[in-house]
Amino acid sequence: MKISFKYFSSNAFALLFVTLLLLNGCDRHQEPGAANDFVTPPEIVADKYARQLSANQSATQVQDVQTIHHPRKPILFGDLHVHTTFSPDAFITALPIMGGGGSRPPAMACDFARYCSALDFWSINDHAEGLTPLRWQETKDAVRECNAISNGGGNNSNNTNNSEPDLVTFLGWEWSQVSHYDAKQHYGHKNVIFLDTEDDKVPSRPIAAPQDQLGKAPMGALASNLLALRDFKNRAYYQGIQQYYDEIAETAKCAKDIDSTQLPDDCHETAKDPQTLFAKLNQWGFEHMVIPHGNAWGLNTPPGTTFDKQLNLAQHSPEQQFLFELYSGHGNSEEYRDWRAVAYDIENRAYCPSPSDNYEPCCWRAGKIIRERCDSAGIDQQECEQRELLAQQNFIDAGVSGHLTVPGQTTNDWLNCGQCDDCFNAGMDHRPGTTAQYALAITHFDEQQKPLNFRFGFIGSSDNHSARAGTGYKELGRLGSTEAHGVQSKKMARQLANDKREPHPYSISLSEMSDIGLNRKRNMERQASFWLTGGLVAVHSDNRQREAIWQGLSEKEVYATSGDRILLWFDLVEQENVYPMGSSVSSSVAPQFQVKAIGDYQQLPGCPSYIDDAIDAEQLENLCLGECYNPGDTRKVVEKIEIVRIRPQAYPNEPLEKLIEDPWQSFDCPTNQSSCEVSFTDAEFTESNRQTIYYARAIQQASPAINAGGLRCKRDANGVCIDVDPCYGDFRTDSEDNCLAPNRERAWSSPIFVYPSSQ
Repeated sequence: MKISFKYFSSNAFALLFVTLLLLNGCDRHQEPGAANDFVTPPEIVADKYARQLSANQSATQVQDVQTIHHPRKPILFGDLHVHTTFSPDAFITALPIMGGGGSRPPAMACDFARYCSALDFWSINDHAEGLTPLRWQETKDAVRECNAISNGGGNNSNNTNNSEPDLVTFLGWEWSQVSHYDAKQHYGHKNVIFLDTEDDKVPSRPIAAPQDQLGKAPMGALASNLLALRDFKNRAYYQGIQQYYDEIAETAKCAKDIDSTQLPDDCHETAKDPQTLFAKLNQWGFEHMVIPHGNAWGLNTPPGTTFDKQLNLAQHSPEQQFLFELYSGHGNSEEYRDWRAVAYDIENRAYCPSPSDNYEPCCWRAGKIIRERCDSAGIDQQECEQRELLAQQNFIDAGVSGHLTVPGQTTNDWLNCGQCDDCFNAGMDHRPGTTAQYALAITHFDEQQKPLNFRFGFIGSSDNHSARAGTGYKELGRLGSTEAHGVQSKKMARQLANDKREPHPYSISLSEMSDIGLNRKRNMERQASFWLTGGLVAVHSDNRQREAIWQGLSEKEVYATSGDRILLWFDLVEQENVYPMGSSVSSSVAPQFQVKAIGDYQQLPGCPSYIDDAIDAEQLENLCLGECYNPGDTRKVVEKIEIVRIRPQAYPNEPLEKLIEDPWQSFDCPTNQSSCEVSFTDAEFTESNRQTIYYARAIQQASPAINAGGLRCKRDANGVCIDVDPCYGDFRTDSEDNCLAPNRERAWSSPIFVYPSSQ
């Protein structure tokens, strides 16, 4: 980074000032903060459930639905994936000069979940590689403080709600294993969450995946202090950069091959793969769950990655890993497609596949970019053909960094390559082999041909990195409610530009490049058009207590939403028995199902009046972006209910294309009604004599949402994308522009797994 010293070259006082500034930043530690002790009034909490009961009782019945008479549990909404600036990536994107909001510690996450998004529960999941012993202890303390306030431990007169806490906070971390270039070594990201929070009921230290750049600061002390001079108001944050990373680097690595419970508390522990992570967690013996997430997100997932290598009893533990984060602010990981970003020949060598009708691999696009440049430069046609093929191969060999092999590339050059245009809010560079549908459809057969399948329940969450749990309640504040960020100064943006190279008519192998920072490895500039507000997890729970919520999660009586608080029930009905979503059922007859969905409330502007007693106007703007979850009395229209049927592989290598039926059945709901009920039967189940999986998708009428249009393709008469209009995180898109597009918000039930009685 180049920052001019011209103002200081002849000024001794200024040089002394810089020196003092450098010294002043040496011992700064990011504090966890203190949560606000104003508890949500009990009548507000009670009103949530009363509204649910009223909606359920008044819902219009569809004629062919046989009413089920069994008690309905309250539905609670939460976010099980929240980061603060204790996470290294969140710490850097929070730099004010990068458009961030500065320090967002754990206490702010507690306040946001309570006052802004009005959640029922949430969990903290900072990246384990950044949780030093001090930060881990502060995280535990902050979680306990948040729970104490929720249970009446604050100082104001409203703290009387001991039996029904206004907010339940779970403790956890994120295990982030990434291989940017080798699909065979990539296992992805998993959140680890614990039932309890006491020191003697959780591990002494978090368990991270090995990181090549662990403890390496993105800039030196001089650069960070010069930034402090440039943005003097936020100087403390820049001064803390070096110290933040020094804390990580100074933590000794734990010894390998020693029982996790026997290691010292103050070392940095790692697990190289899921098998090792599961084993270490079992050594502690504390109740926990492991939730894979961001699975089909191509920014961090190399082409060719599939779930196959994790479907075995070494890399998968059904007792620990039984939920799947289907949707987040990083995109939707639900839908399978048969196209691929990379293909393999009979000798397992990777090559670039040809485009299909609705998909262009980015390796193919890389070849076209180079070919167009080569032709425009008047170079021999045969030479241009060779350069095109080399560009395709260089792109493939570069994993998630393929964009770097095309010098001087821009977001517009890539058009909509790699995208699933007919998927709902798919992440950038969608990876079909790591989707929920693919995971449920594949089967692992051992040497005795004994089958093993994933049996995931579905949840949504935010994956928010600014301590904002449940950001999807209103579609506003793009640079605060999503992960979009970037330098707002044109001059600084030019200095920090990812690709300053000339657009040469040839490709460059990644092996010829050196010192590639993590931010440049991934195409963050293009990713800015895919950041969404977060999803939610909904749990059918007996009550608001921690144990009841945990039980609902453990029994997979949960569902995912894209952010709206849609009410959803999905049951298998067998005479007098009712089996809710998440159940496994053995049946000798055609299974009968019922689905019921009720739309979310239309939001009123501003915040509920009781928020005025909790935080002032300045805090409200900083914490909640000036807006809170504020439901009115009118609900949104549920437009459609779709049923997906998946029949897992019955023999090795059985093709998946006919096993995943999406949708298998589709039901239009009554016009302009907020509720919808349908029933259906699978008459083919008994004849097929194979296990079958069903889940329901409730879809609301379209409403505007941030980045729902993705790259905003401009298409020709044949529907081909010929130009894009990206939504940038930096100055190129106005910070007040929310890049809204129509979006059909939805909820996905956890599956019901049905087996023939003969099996």
